[in-house]
Amino acid sequence: MDRTTLHSDKAPKAVGPYSQAVVVDTTRTVYLSGQTPIEPATGELVQGDVKVQTERVLENLRAVLSSGGLDFSHVVRCGVFLVDMADFAAMNEVYGRYFPGKPPARTTVQVAGLPLGARVEIDCIAVVAR
Repeated sequence: MDRTTLHSDKAPKAVGPYSQAVVVDTTRTVYLSGQTPIEPATGELVQGDVKVQTERVLENLRAVLSSGGLDFSHVVRCGVFLVDMADFAAMNEVYGRYFPGKPPARTTVQVAGLPLGARVEIDCIAVVAR
């Protein structure tokens, strides 16, 4: 299988043995690892409510997409992980600004916890147009 990895210094460094994103060259599919609300410049968790944290998460995803010449229009699926499902509407408000028009398929689930005490994490899959 031909694959390459993507990396952006404008997104947080991986905190474990994983890549920010992997491009499967033969299928034109890009799998982005989940992003949490870490400020890339400091490596610290962004403080604030789920709206502030969702904004940072999506900006981190934007940076990784951009490193492969992509943007949110290439995203076909997202997975959203919330610590508290009561944050769903607030997260959705911010999320919707990044996916106007035809949003990708999505799953949203509540989880027991996220790294560093984050309230939200989002991963996605993008497809590269030929």
